[in-house]
Order: sequence, then structure tokens, then C-alpha cells
Amino acid sequence: MTLGYLSAISEWKKWISAGMPVMDESVPFNKHTDYNRCQIDSPNGPLTLTIPIQKYEGKSCRIGDVMMSEHGDWRHKHWHALSSTYFNSPFFEYYQDDFKLIYFGNQRRLVDFNTQLNQLIVELLSLKSLKQSIYNNQHSTTQYYQVFAHKHGFITNLSIIDLLFNLGPEAILTL
Repeated sequence: MTLGYLSAISEWKKWISAGMPVMDESVPFNKHTDYNRCQIDSPNGPLTLTIPIQKYEGKSCRIGDVMMSEHGDWRHKHWHALSSTYFNSPFFEYYQDDFKLIYFGNQRRLVDFNTQLNQLIVELLSLKSLKQSIYNNQHSTTQYYQVFAHKHGFITNLSIIDLLFNLGPEAILTL
């Protein structure tokens, strides 16, 4: 079980339930996973953010070998999407500096970028002391405040960042 780029809430629930295992960098990378993409809320509905990766030779590549491409200034674009979407959320102002440091860091490997983001989220949610999550259905999400719910209704299973920026420390109660 591996968490990807700002993985969906359901993936975080599975990961917590599995005992928060350490990522195995030798796992094969699959382009059709959320390891380099996430879905956030936006004024126009769900928005997918994708980190471009460098092309690799051969048929398979390990997660630990995947390098991010700086093509298209994706760091700036992703940060702009996050900050413009969540600027009015209750907890964005408290967490933005920590996230911005990671977004504009010097990571080259996708695994390093994702690990830094995921470690920050674990710290902000105080998951270090959590041994096991108790929940009934990993695919259902209790509705919580979302910035644009008044425009397009509640959207289920967005990125963990949506839950964190909207609920702050109380996000753990949804997990």
C-alpha cells in the first residue's frame, strides 16, 4: 500500500487501517495510478493536478526511480491551484507556509516530493501516535464543509488536502 500525490481520503483510510506501512521504493511504477496525480475541489468542480514525470527507458520502472519533470512550471501551477482554491478555507492560512516550502523545494524524485507532503500531513493530523483507524466503510466519506459545496454540492473522495484545509485538526475524526 503506497500513498501517492495528495492521495484521496479513501486511500488515506486504507493506509491508516493497514498500520501506516513505510513505502517500498522497489514497487513498480504504474502510470495509471494516483502516484503523480490528485483531485481537488475548484470553483468549477473537481480539478485533477498531474505532476509531469521524465520519460524512462524500458517497460517498467520502480517508484523510487521516477524523476519529476520541471516541464510546464507545474510546481507554480499546482501551488496556484491549491492556494486559489483553498484560500478561503478555514485552515489554509495555518498550513500554507509548510506546504509552500515543499512545493518550491528542490526534490527531483517523485518519491521524495510525495514523502515530504505525506509526512507533513501525518504530522498535521497527529497520526504518529495513531495505531489503528476505526471506521465502517473506507469508500464512504462523512460530509464536511467544502468551500464550493454551495456551487456544485459535496464532492466525495477528493484529495486529503481538501479535508485538511477545510477541517484542520478535526480532519482526523473523518478518517
